[in-house]
Amino acid sequence: MTDLSVDLGFLRLKNPVLAASGTFGYGLEFEPFLELERLGGFVVKGLYYGPREGNPPPRLVETPSGLINAIGLQGIGVAAFAEKILPRLRSLKTAVIVNVCGASEEEYVRVVEFLDGCEGIAAYELNISCPNVQKDGACPAFSPEATAAIVREVKRAGRRPVITKLSPNVTSVVEIALAAQEAGTDAVALVNTFLAMAIDVETRRPKLGNVLGGLSGPAIRPIAVRMVWQVASRLKVPVIGVGGIRTGTDALEFLIAGARAVQVGTANLVDPDACLRVLAGLEDYCRRHGIGRLEEIVGTVKT
Repeated sequence: MTDLSVDLGFLRLKNPVLAASGTFGYGLEFEPFLELERLGGFVVKGLYYGPREGNPPPRLVETPSGLINAIGLQGIGVAAFAEKILPRLRSLKTAVIVNVCGASEEEYVRVVEFLDGCEGIAAYELNISCPNVQKDGACPAFSPEATAAIVREVKRAGRRPVITKLSPNVTSVVEIALAAQEAGTDAVALVNTFLAMAIDVETRRPKLGNVLGGLSGPAIRPIAVRMVWQVASRLKVPVIGVGGIRTGTDALEFLIAGARAVQVGTANLVDPDACLRVLAGLEDYCRRHGIGRLEEIVGTVKT
């Protein structure tokens, strides 16, 4: 039987399949569809310090092989999460990772300081790369200096490992990743969504209320794999691959490129047990190829 566990250094996962933030709610919403404890873990919906309404509708647009979203990080805030959601997640035997948001360095720190007083959280995913909060898609992950500053402050403020989620909407994602590593991040996750736009040709108006949104889904996977390979070959900290994963084969591309774990996002909206299908695909691959430990394939791409 294959050992599917993976070691991130700061956290050992029973398998490398995580549900991504944004399409998996707070985890509890998916309990009717799959056994959460079969996952390596999941990342809950992004949390600001207080409640956030998000962007005006329309907020979702389908595209060929993809989805553009401009949700705007709607959320309940840390106090409501700690009171209503976290107590129900603590009993789960899987990694619960919290996606941390902020409108400023100070808010990122406040969120982490609050959550540090709560039990049942394995790590923080630092969301500095969402492209649908500001009208022009700007985010801290566009700049190595801004990235490093936030990572540094969050690491000083918190006691838990930090995974920095990076943007693909940059000239050199490696430069940003190196800045995050230098500032002390424990891992990086990439990629977040690609800045995108859709227009209704009849009305000649944008289809999204926010005008711009973030493109996810199968359309972005080859670019995400490329970026993961570039970053994993340069960084010492672990890389988590994200972008258009629907099958075990998709996940394998990221792992072979150098990711130590993967996140499944948009596929959850189409198939609520997508994560388990990905996991089954990984198990089948290892069985067919006689692989005893899944970690054996990480970073084995032949270039």
